[in-house]
Amino acid sequence: MSSGRAFAIDLAFTPAEQQLIQSAEGTEAHRRLSQGDTWAETLDLWLKHLITTGGDTTPRQLLDCEEICLGLQFVDDDQITALNERWRDKPRATDVLSFSALEADMPPDGSPSVELGDIIVSVPTAERQALEQEHSLERELCWLVSHGLLHLLGWDHPDDSKLEAMLRCQEQLVAMAGIVQPHGEINCESADEITKEP
Repeated sequence: MSSGRAFAIDLAFTPAEQQLIQSAEGTEAHRRLSQGDTWAETLDLWLKHLITTGGDTTPRQLLDCEEICLGLQFVDDDQITALNERWRDKPRATDVLSFSALEADMPPDGSPSVELGDIIVSVPTAERQALEQEHSLERELCWLVSHGLLHLLGWDHPDDSKLEAMLRCQEQLVAMAGIVQPHGEINCESADEITKEP
């Protein structure tokens, strides 16, 4: 599905350090941990879909922009623990953090470039969760990045119904990336750990 107009994705990608990558070279999980172009294609697909179908949930800044900028970084548990402590006062590892630039001061309307913010994923936590939920690391990475992306776009889950809507949307995005959920439960590592508290 296309938004009917073109915009460029400017992705600031920081791959996982080599010692964090346990997946064999050439596998999809290895590509997702090491190659930004794989994510740029996925994020382009997801953003076009979300802008087209989002209605009132689409941030107005995205409707006419020519470029969408965002960062994606894969880190270890120590790094994400330090960030979680610094920015959320929670000194423990989590799976994904998102820092939205749309919540900060925006350039004037009509700016051709929109900064969404940053998504940071812990590779060891993603690996543990993939094992616990008996699905691929690739799926877990897409699940976490899609969750972070929705937060950058202003989605939140303060109650069960909003969380359910967010998880359904994530499931749709992961399927668009070509990853189908095996039979079982959709899960997210304690969603309240991911939401930035006021």
